[in-house]
Amino acid sequence: MTREITYAEAANEALQEEFLRDDRLVHLSTDAPGDLQKRFGSDRVRTTPISESAYVGAAIGLAGSGFRPIVNVRWSTFMFVAMDQFINQAAKITYMCGGQARFPIVYRLWVGGGMSMAAQHSMSPYAMFMNIPGLKVILPATPYDMKGLLKAAIRDNNPVLSFEHWALSKIKGPVPEEEYTVPFGNVEVKRQGTDVTVVALSHMLYAALEAAQELGKEGISVEVLDPRTLIPMDKASIRASVAKTGRLVVIDEACQTAGAAAEVISVVVEDAPTFKRLKAPPLRVCAPDVPIPYSPPMEKFVLPNKEKVLAAVRKVLR
Repeated sequence: MTREITYAEAANEALQEEFLRDDRLVHLSTDAPGDLQKRFGSDRVRTTPISESAYVGAAIGLAGSGFRPIVNVRWSTFMFVAMDQFINQAAKITYMCGGQARFPIVYRLWVGGGMSMAAQHSMSPYAMFMNIPGLKVILPATPYDMKGLLKAAIRDNNPVLSFEHWALSKIKGPVPEEEYTVPFGNVEVKRQGTDVTVVALSHMLYAALEAAQELGKEGISVEVLDPRTLIPMDKASIRASVAKTGRLVVIDEACQTAGAAAEVISVVVEDAPTFKRLKAPPLRVCAPDVPIPYSPPMEKFVLPNKEKVLAAVRKVLR
């Protein structure tokens, strides 16, 4: 049976179900969810001091001791206080143990602008962590994927970073009541098309779908892909779509330089058969390389939106 619930409710359901399924799960956060703590107790659902390096590092020790920690870091920019724990410890410890120990950890992180939270709380820094071997990176954009990917992440035996756009929390969508997970490394085709492929990351999926609908009224057929996970990335499905349409636009709220959008384009142009099918150079629709402004009009100016997607699609069709 399928009903509609919000993105935030889907995440909460995933936690509740997984805590019932596996008593090795523990939750760490500076503001532990009250309903989870009330149901499962303060031993398993712990409120931590405001020290990112402490609780990010504590999760590594817990994982190495047989537990399966879930850490809600909240704003992704808080990660920067604990970079050694993320990069030098969590990402590398299984390798440095010669694969003899596994460290299953889920780190949940908010991303995105649009709320006038200024430069320090409006980043989308997932591309930084795509460059770190040993970490998996997921980008759930719908309530269905939020629940299914989070459950898959909790069951994974590796450190997983779940980047969740704050603006998605109240978005509603169909979520089955039955048990399910969403496997990593599987693109979802959100809209079929034949003229151009648009790969849309996280919250930008909705701008892409709105643009595709508007372009459809003009007779332009847009295929919209949601990669859902960045590490691992479903390269085959992206290449197959671009080979069909011959054109590619990637929309991502993060800054353009050295971003996830560039990696998606590399996946296409480095594959000779797909490259030969291109009818136009691929384009990126990203934020410029500036800190996200506090000023609402300036913030709106720098963030990608439907109009910027429309302009990019029309450009590759010339």
